[in-house]
Amino acid sequence: MRVYLVIIDETQEAHVALRFAARRAAKTGGVVHLLALVPKQQFSAFGAIQDTIEEEARERAEMLANGAAGELMVESGKMPQIAVRMGDSKTVITDYLGEHPEVAALVLAAAADGGPGPLVTHFTASAGNLPCPLFIVPGGMSEDEIDRLS
Repeated sequence: MRVYLVIIDETQEAHVALRFAARRAAKTGGVVHLLALVPKQQFSAFGAIQDTIEEEARERAEMLANGAAGELMVESGKMPQIAVRMGDSKTVITDYLGEHPEVAALVLAAAADGGPGPLVTHFTASAGNLPCPLFIVPGGMSEDEIDRLS
């Protein structure tokens, strides 16, 4: 079974990548894995305050992932696998791919305006070392264009 990994955050690019992956999974009999990232906090507060800040960030990431999972359920009738991880995004994604050899493709979307985005930039530079293909969907594509392409 083909597994498409999508990184979930609050960007429009995540929505574009999710739509593409959901359509590909539906057409190929595959599934989608959602990986929500919780960035490591760049400052250290007192213990209890730091724990609260990190917990709130984790809860926000879980809400985003669950919302995306709900979208997938409506569109495809299949519940995706959800993972929420804390740390440097590039390292977390690389580790996830290493732990999940069933992932058939990492699906990212480039920003519609400006540079392609940090994840696209990083993973295209190291695409030759990835354990799976990297799909990059143009961020400016409409839903109809994504549906037609996928």
